[in-house]
Amino acid sequence: MTSPHAFHMRQRPRRTRQSDAIRRLVCESALTVSDLIWPIFVREGENAEEPVASMPGVMRFSVDRAVAAAQAAADLGIPAVCIFPYTDPSLKTEACEEAWNPENISNRAIRAIKAAVPQMAVMTDIALDPYNINGHDGIVKGGKIVNDETVVALVKMALAQAEAGADILGPSDMMDGRIGAMRDALEAAGHQDVTIMSYSAKYASAYYGPFRDAVGATGALKGDKKTYQMDPGNSDEALRMIARDLEEGADMVMVKPGQAYLDICHRVKSEFGVPTFAYQVSGEYAMIEAAALNGWIDGEKIMMESLLGFKRAGCDGILTYFAPRVARLLSA
Repeated sequence: MTSPHAFHMRQRPRRTRQSDAIRRLVCESALTVSDLIWPIFVREGENAEEPVASMPGVMRFSVDRAVAAAQAAADLGIPAVCIFPYTDPSLKTEACEEAWNPENISNRAIRAIKAAVPQMAVMTDIALDPYNINGHDGIVKGGKIVNDETVVALVKMALAQAEAGADILGPSDMMDGRIGAMRDALEAAGHQDVTIMSYSAKYASAYYGPFRDAVGATGALKGDKKTYQMDPGNSDEALRMIARDLEEGADMVMVKPGQAYLDICHRVKSEFGVPTFAYQVSGEYAMIEAAALNGWIDGEKIMMESLLGFKRAGCDGILTYFAPRVARLLSA
């Protein structure tokens, strides 16, 4: 019998795995604090932090506490926060007028954060579901989500957010033609420097459940969102949506959800070579946290591994509720 020591292998891939130093030298993908966008929820009140039951560790902040949270994030090196509103049910209507109210909770939070933490990039959400009595991202008429009337409303919303000082607008509604309409309106109003990160490939996913709890849209939603969000089985369609939004004036694009759609992230980055982001959505966060709290997984390691997967797939950045915890680990 031949001794194992008699083999002469020119290729021993384990040589580059033998120590931490060498593994670091040959590492192909890395996660940094500059890759993180932290989604935060804002609500009415003062000095208030309200836990989101289905998202352990996630809070709804009053504006003053949101400012403090943004300052803490900036101190950790996180470059951007993304604001989502929890709207009082009394302000929800069929026409969603609160969406473009200059004094709505989102716009007040934008102004407050930019005044106190000017170096922090503030991203917003553009969709009507937090303001819609029907819970949909668009205006509902006769049981149908109407596209063109919704786009008119979304443009008003975009302009109000730009006036409030938003750096990055995040249209997440998936209506047809909304990017071009927003870009034209922003240019005409002198907001040519406002960036658009389009939710170009947003799927009709079951992963969004806890988020809808966080913004108070779960009970309001009538029906589903399959007539405007994408079929989870489609991949080529995502590339068509990306191409359309880039042509209409998007600066950056997003795939949502994240973990189950890493193939889409990879295709988008490979095909277009544009700034590509993914959203590690509420359901992904909640699953990791629930399993960790039950002792079934090492939550910290899974958290980091999941985010590294986005980078490996080609993403330039990730929206994640884990952002502050990740930033602290990366700086340790």
